[in-house]
Order: sequence, then structure tokens, then C-alpha cells
Amino acid sequence: MGGGEELTRDHWFEDIADHLGSAYLRYSFTKGTLQEVDFIISETGARTGARILDVGCGPGRHSLEFARRGFVVDGVDISEEFVRLANAAASAEGLTHVTVVRADARELGADDARRGIYDVVICLCQGAFGLMRAPEDDDRVIASLAGMLQPGGMVILSAFNAYFQVRHHVEASFDAATGVSHERTAVRNPEGVSQEVDLWTGCYTPKELRLLAERHGLDVIAIYGVEPGAYGRLAPSVDLPEHLLVARRRVAADSV
Repeated sequence: MGGGEELTRDHWFEDIADHLGSAYLRYSFTKGTLQEVDFIISETGARTGARILDVGCGPGRHSLEFARRGFVVDGVDISEEFVRLANAAASAEGLTHVTVVRADARELGADDARRGIYDVVICLCQGAFGLMRAPEDDDRVIASLAGMLQPGGMVILSAFNAYFQVRHHVEASFDAATGVSHERTAVRNPEGVSQEVDLWTGCYTPKELRLLAERHGLDVIAIYGVEPGAYGRLAPSVDLPEHLLVARRRVAADSV
């Protein structure tokens, strides 16, 4: 995965991340890291030493927690500021089995030496999937996630629930034609300075997630209804804000 100097700065979220900085970790949806990691380990059966890729890792809260538990972790994020914060936190803790680099989740390409080596790939909290305005971009993200897995490896991906957005998220406008939710809101930096920003989030039904996964060689194990910090095995619901996709990269018949 290439470094930040190889990427143009063209994603709308980068300016927001620059403003937020470490204040991102003040938001309530970031406080469930331990529970989420516990659930992912239980769901995947991953063991200490397994290789994990955290796509859209933000300031690295999941990456760091997996590293603390003895996993070998690579994180990628589009934001230079979040990459800096994640690496600084890893260095401060003396975590040697985690590396975070700037990369575009749509561009984890075939020339990457790490392609196809990971036991588990995670993409959580709309860190990459769902933050794209064009529907084909999320398709490219799923293709990247699948391609980074070794055959039989597992992906855990969260996505905003389209049903919940329509029924409950009255602060946002929902475009039924594209499945994109738009919200104008204020975010504060570490010094408390507020800035008005636009947030666009792709929202999905379980059927759409299943079709996307299967298109890219992922066999769906389950799709759960969840909320941050409360991952579990509940059925999807109009009243739970996110879906959690659990899938396994298909093993080609000639390799069995």
C-alpha cells in the first residue's frame, strides 16, 4: 500500500478530518471499541498473530486494539491527519505490530505486495465504505476488501441502514434514487472551534449488501443489525442504525 505522497487530495472527508483531528475520538460512536473488537474476534475465530487489515481506520482505534492483543495489523485511511494520529498513538504505546498508511480504499490494487495475504479485513464505522458519493465507488471498495483477503479469509463491514435513515434520521435528507443521506452539521476541533460541514453517507439494505459481496467472490455468512458499541447477532431491523456484514472470501474449486 502506497504512502500519502502518491495520492491526490480529492476526497471531501479530508478537510473534515483535518478540522476534527483527535476530537473525532470524543464522539460517542467511537467509545465501543473494546466490545466491537471482542465481537469480531469471536465471530471470525481469529487467533493471536493473524494478519488484519483495517480499511478506513481513522485515528486507529480498532487497529491499535487489535495490536494490543497480539495481532499483526495494517491500517489505511484517506486522511493524512488521521494516519498521523494513529501512528503517533502506536508509537507512544510501543506497539510494533501495527502500521498505518494513507491509501484510498478504492485503489488497493493488484500491484500491492500485500494483496491476498490477510486473514481478516475490517471496514467499520463508515470509515471508507459508505463515504463515497458515487455508487460505483462503494463497489470498488468491496472489490478492494475482497482482494486483500486470502482465500477463506473473512471480512467484517458495517453500513448505514437505509430503512433506519428513512424512519428515524429526521435531521438528514435521504435521496431515494441514490441511497445517499445528506446532513449539514457542526463539528468541533480539539480546541472547541465549531465548523459547519456537509456529510454524505451511502445507506444500504441487507439485500444490496449481499449482492455486492457475492459479486466480488464473498460468501455471506450473516448480516446483523447493530449499533456502535453493541455488536451482536440480532436480525436486521428498521430500528437499528447499522448493518454488519460477515462474509468469507470464496475458495476457488481448483485450490481445494
